[in-house]
Amino acid sequence: MTTMTQTSARFREFKMPDVGEGLTEAEILKWFVQPGDTVTDGQVVCEVETAKAAVELPIPFDGVVHELRFGEGTTVDVGQVIITVDVAPGSDEEAPVPAPVQEPVEAAAPVSEEPKGRTPVLVGYGVAESSTKRRPRKGAAAPEAAAVAAAVQAELNGQAAPAPAAAAVPEAPVGRPLAKPPVRKLAKDLGIDLATVVPTGKDGIITREDVHAAAAPAEAVAPSAPVPSVSEPVAAAVEVTSSARETRIPVKGVRKAIAQAMVGSAFTAPHVTEFVTIDVTRTMKLVAELKEDKDMAGVRVNPLLIIAKALLVAIKRNPEVNAAWDEANQEIVQKHYVNLGIAAATPRGLIVPNIKDAHDKTLPQLAAALGELVSTARDGKTSPAAMAGGTVTITNVGVFGVDTGTPILNPGESAILAVGAIKLQPWVHKGKVKPRQVTTLALSFDHRLVDGELGSKVLADVAAILEQPKRLITWA
Repeated sequence: MTTMTQTSARFREFKMPDVGEGLTEAEILKWFVQPGDTVTDGQVVCEVETAKAAVELPIPFDGVVHELRFGEGTTVDVGQVIITVDVAPGSDEEAPVPAPVQEPVEAAAPVSEEPKGRTPVLVGYGVAESSTKRRPRKGAAAPEAAAVAAAVQAELNGQAAPAPAAAAVPEAPVGRPLAKPPVRKLAKDLGIDLATVVPTGKDGIITREDVHAAAAPAEAVAPSAPVPSVSEPVAAAVEVTSSARETRIPVKGVRKAIAQAMVGSAFTAPHVTEFVTIDVTRTMKLVAELKEDKDMAGVRVNPLLIIAKALLVAIKRNPEVNAAWDEANQEIVQKHYVNLGIAAATPRGLIVPNIKDAHDKTLPQLAAALGELVSTARDGKTSPAAMAGGTVTITNVGVFGVDTGTPILNPGESAILAVGAIKLQPWVHKGKVKPRQVTTLALSFDHRLVDGELGSKVLADVAAILEQPKRLITWA
């Protein structure tokens, strides 16, 4: 079901849908249509970026574009009308008066009424089991509308326009302070009473920055830059002048989600990281042989493929590592499937799509899935569903020439394997020092559910397979 409303028999509205994972807002990246353009059912009209990925939105009916409610670069709440379409062009029915909202404006017109039951979502995407119920926004347009009306009436009567009233100072929120669950948790961790925090977010909502400001010493808090008006479009990056020494980039979309996820993971799951340096010369020889194998024709073969297969075998031998921590129920949830995440660097930031049921795939199938995952991520077309439900992750820092690192767990997962650069190094092989292909592996795991012994076994199994790839046959 697609989010839309019908204002009359002639004009229909298309609302910002929830494209999956219970998201509450999305930024309009690009419009593919303009007022006056003819659109057909299923035609992509715009591209939006959520906290998960960039998604193209198709229109669910035919007609002629009447109005685009928001400009490119605007962040729009789920449920707000983004485009109206004339589905009966040429009719004499009076057109609705378009809202004057053509520029990127953060404070957009609120949705007057919430739909009952499940929130409609974009075709092809799911919705979280518990959707976030949004509080109705406080109307701030009424006083402004009254002032404009008074000015117009005065002008018609030949009188001087009345002086605008001073902006009213918003009253302090009454009752329970407004804040999102992650912000409440942050305040609890820092020992901050939300009732004492001054909110700066929309509609009096307390932000993470407000909590940090309350936690910092009073003398250390100083504004570093003027706060832009909500009526002004916020640029993706402040233009740098010849004398400028700084560039300020608003944190939103994927980058904002990355920051929140990494902070939440680092300060929620107790991380333990173990390292091992190994000789992978035989693995590199296997990669070269597989590239010539006719069964692998048409798929990309590289060391990451063998590493992924080695990790899957290690999980099969140590299934307890493939689990999640359920804080609410105080339970360890063991997964009998492996959705293998692959960390991918994209122009929009780091994302971690995963290969569903990777444990059931043959080597050619795994190679094909890896290739599709990487190409889709680079094109910025990864869907939110592709990044949901991961169980363990691989991050290949070796592609940047880095020997190793301490990876942070993807939220909700139990382990992440970092693979360093594979380099020719002196190595003791059969009692003699020889040049061998060497790399370093680092495995981080959640110590609440993975003990040191279990984590060590998993890392040792991966290392053993990469040193002797024939174990893929004997252990699989």
